[in-house]
Amino acid sequence: MSSVPKRAKLDGAPADGNTSASAGNNEEESEALEQIDACQNEIDALNEKASEEILKVEQKYNKLRKPCYEKRSELVKRIPNFWVTSFINHPQVSGILDEEEEECLHALNKLEVEEFEDIKSGYRINFHFDENPYFENKVLTKEFHLNSAAASENGDWPASTSTPIKWKEGKNLLKLLLTKPYGNKKKRNSEYKTFFDWFSDNTDPVNDEIAELIKDDLWPNPLQYYLVPDIEVEPEDEEDNEENEEEAFDDEDGEDGEADEDDEDEDDK
Repeated sequence: MSSVPKRAKLDGAPADGNTSASAGNNEEESEALEQIDACQNEIDALNEKASEEILKVEQKYNKLRKPCYEKRSELVKRIPNFWVTSFINHPQVSGILDEEEEECLHALNKLEVEEFEDIKSGYRINFHFDENPYFENKVLTKEFHLNSAAASENGDWPASTSTPIKWKEGKNLLKLLLTKPYGNKKKRNSEYKTFFDWFSDNTDPVNDEIAELIKDDLWPNPLQYYLVPDIEVEPEDEEDNEENEEEAFDDEDGEDGEADEDDEDEDDK
């Protein structure tokens, strides 16, 4: 595939010696480039203004959505295992769930995502739990500070923080799952070994794929994942069964016919 050659700089006089024409062309190009640059500055200013307006609209609708989210959370509490089922049915999030963690997440009664006031500076994910045999915490929070306006307590950004988990004796899943073989697990090529491994890890807040999936996909509409039907093996069609039976019957007839012919030949001899 051919490529457009780079345009050479006009350092010296042209080969034909037409200096005046070359100078005129250079002046026209310079003027056009200045005008293009001015247009680009206007476009950049409009884009910046648009971003500011979009943020204002997002802030407005975040406030309008909040009562709906709160109402949904109350309704979800009436459905047993709503959140753990949604997690298990999610194609990416399910990839970091260990069986023991699934048992633990049966106590998850509320999931909540809160964006910071200016939206762009960060957000937090709150996991609310009933009393459970694994840890003492009622709420586990993972918080993301993505720019200087939302720098963490120690002033670092981007950064993320996680609530320290108060594990009950003998129930620390982070330690227990370290010794568990992963050969028979349903992993999906994730960098995280388990859900609580993800929750506790804060090394790369900018590229936290699981957090983004929860914030932008699972949280806005968990119902689509809760209602994912179980995949069942479809029974064979009756027509297929009948055809298979007919083929088997024909094969048996053919074998019987050949046997009869062989017997007749033996009798003739």
